[in-house]
Amino acid sequence: MKKVLAFAVIIAVFALFSPANAADPGVIEMKLGHFAADSHPGNLAAKMFAEGVEKRTAGKIKVTIYPNNALGSPPEVLEQNILGAVDMSLPTQGQLGKYSKKFNCVMLPFMFANYAQADKVLDGKFIEWAVPDLEKSGLVFLSNWEWGFRNLTNNKHPVNKPEDVKGLKIRTPPELPTQAAMEALGAVVATINFNELQMALKQGVVDGQENPVAVIYSNKLNEAQKYLAMTGHNYNTMVHVISKKTWDKLTTEQQMIVKAESQKAGDYMRKTVREAEADQIKQLQAQGMEVTYPDKALFKALMGPAYDRMKPIAGEENIAAFTKMVDEAK
Repeated sequence: MKKVLAFAVIIAVFALFSPANAADPGVIEMKLGHFAADSHPGNLAAKMFAEGVEKRTAGKIKVTIYPNNALGSPPEVLEQNILGAVDMSLPTQGQLGKYSKKFNCVMLPFMFANYAQADKVLDGKFIEWAVPDLEKSGLVFLSNWEWGFRNLTNNKHPVNKPEDVKGLKIRTPPELPTQAAMEALGAVVATINFNELQMALKQGVVDGQENPVAVIYSNKLNEAQKYLAMTGHNYNTMVHVISKKTWDKLTTEQQMIVKAESQKAGDYMRKTVREAEADQIKQLQAQGMEVTYPDKALFKALMGPAYDRMKPIAGEENIAAFTKMVDEAK
């Protein structure tokens, strides 16, 4: 009996350490870090991407999602992505502008009139013009997702004209296009970590902030903000990028799958964000938020100083080339 038990133990130990129970050396595990909240369409799209890739590669590629700045601030995650410590990220053009001046052009204030125009530019000539710059920094472009037109909220008074912004303390991300736009309107800009924004708003550290409607809604910023002005002052997207070090580990077929699933997830996010916006505004209003629709032309007319400040970080020639793309897409 003892011999039988001893033999059984040996078999169990052998099975535990056999190749069948070891990590499959053929499986590639990736990290995807981003800044969207768990319930935001950006995170839902990331999950959709991960599931699609795993299914189509028969489990050979597994993607773990880290939302809501779990791996650090957006600039930190992007830097880790370039180094290969994080495999994929979803930076905005403003964050990518550190590595290519051309990306800073995207967030020039009041550049796009609508979503269709933005799509035509960013999915079209912009890719051939700007994307090669990313490869020099160790990133491979996969697709454009969505973030949206940024709108202004505050807790002081409704914003109907540019003068209503003057003197308001507004939190912006640490990106010059947004800061310059707000300061051109006379706002006092503060950079606060997004994870600390809700508390800063409730404590009155700042009067307001600016973000797309989906962000305002999914992060319940209306709990600390009374007024929403649909200014649409800057537009940007999440840009799905992968470290070239990770990309080069993939087979040609796997690269095609990753790119296709990224595009699919990006299309889903665009559709979800845009279709939900009107309903989200209604829900914000139902919860007590007052929404105004200012004449954007009045705000755009004051953006001269913002454009001047953008010239050093975007490049005058780049701004001219990008503006031409936008005009041709009208």
